Amino acid sequence: MGQTGAVATRRWVLHVDLDQFVAAVEVLRRPELRGRPVVVGGDGDPTKRGVVSTASYEAREFGVRSGTPMRTAARRCPDAVFLPVDAPAYEAASAQVMATLRSFPGVVVEVLGWDEAFMELTEQGDDPERFARVVQAAVLDRTRLHCSVGIGDNKLRAKIATEFGKPAGTFSLTAANWHQVMDDRPTDALWGIGRKTAKRLAALGFTTVGELAAADAARLAGELGPVMGPWYRRLARGVDNSPVVGSPYVARSRSRETTFQQDLTDWSRVQEEVRRLVHRVMDDVSAEGRPVVQVGLKVRFVPFQTYTRSVTLAAPTLDPAEVEAGAVTALGRFEDHRAVRLLGVRAELEDPRPAEGEQRPPAGSGRPRSVLSGGDDAGGEQSEGQAAEEDPV
Repeated sequence: MGQTGAVATRRWVLHVDLDQFVAAVEVLRRPELRGRPVVVGGDGDPTKRGVVSTASYEAREFGVRSGTPMRTAARRCPDAVFLPVDAPAYEAASAQVMATLRSFPGVVVEVLGWDEAFMELTEQGDDPERFARVVQAAVLDRTRLHCSVGIGDNKLRAKIATEFGKPAGTFSLTAANWHQVMDDRPTDALWGIGRKTAKRLAALGFTTVGELAAADAARLAGELGPVMGPWYRRLARGVDNSPVVGSPYVARSRSRETTFQQDLTDWSRVQEEVRRLVHRVMDDVSAEGRPVVQVGLKVRFVPFQTYTRSVTLAAPTLDPAEVEAGAVTALGRFEDHRAVRLLGVRAELEDPRPAEGEQRPPAGSGRPRSVLSGGDDAGGEQSEGQAAEEDPV
């Protein structure tokens, strides 16, 4: 299932991604569910409003994906087993996997979330495909969980390669085969470009990765901004100089969201709920002690149309009033005052780690996510879930 890149590449990065992680953990706890469609989300009641956090491969055959409304999932797959989100169980399983990855000598491990991590090989020779298979076997032996492994000469290529290796396989994507593999693919095949950004790029005449890679940098800067425009072009060329950082995983954001069983039709009530969510988020933030640099707001209108707005704060802050003001400003950018079924607030936090030598997109763009993180345009539809209702991410 693997494909070999350039054997002379000096730097090798693996991206380890646990297959259907949350569903797989649940099946390990309940072996009788093996082979059956399993859907995890909210409190496990498909008659309530909410979204699917993750679905087993058997459920995905019926069109159930992360972010699918629970009621829709029940209609598409009436024989599915619906289970509530159990964050502590997933955290424990994740910790076991990450400990397995760190047990290998001569590697640097950067955890992206519950179900994925980068590994940079420093003393493992020049046979990354062999080492990837060793990693898969070790994870399976110690945790009984399967994983897919992407192999690249940088983090971006390794991350994208994983999608070609699913499930439980490996794939190599390097400078040697990047254009052959990627040029004809749509721009949202790139890590960091979602559906909305892909539509903007298509309006400019860039529908494929190859077209974006060949775009004029000055034009992209003029159309999309001096930071984001050139960054999208670098993505399309597979360029990424960011290091694999072995320091403990540090979440880039904290968020809360809630689905209302009855639609909110009074906009003053919407504002009230936004303020309430802000203070719940700030309770989480204050416990961590890292200031907020940007606040994002997600609004899902009836029937199921989701939009996001964000505001960069004047200065990093731990003051709930300032974050609340930013969230209210973001809410004011919604011209549509239709009935609301879901609200979410996300606080982007100041990164305490040094960014030396790292090629990082602006806050909120293509950032790593935890398994239950809420969706936005940058990442499109993630493979493993949306935030559980009012559960911290």
